[in-house]
Amino acid sequence: LKELGMDDSQVAKTITTFPNLMGSYSLKDNLKPKVDTLRDHGFTDDHIVRALASCPQLLSYSSKRWAHRFSILQASGVLRRFSSFSFMRLTDAKFAARFES
Repeated sequence: LKELGMDDSQVAKTITTFPNLMGSYSLKDNLKPKVDTLRDHGFTDDHIVRALASCPQLLSYSSKRWAHRFSILQASGVLRRFSSFSFMRLTDAKFAARFES
């Protein structure tokens, strides 16, 4: 997390908010691929840090979910509007109703 540019208070908040991050998720197998995906879609490290600091549960979503949603939003040209990645927190049904129609 610090390699992304998080300061100590952001790391502490992230871990406090989502303690499973330290025990249940491999940073190499979970965090790095998701961060790489975000970078590949043009998001800066600063943007990623702010999103993860505000909602670390984003890391709990599967790579398949990330890929599907990114492809839908990118194809419709709206991906960059979501600075908070709030679309990741929608249920599958709500996401489909809102973006796949």
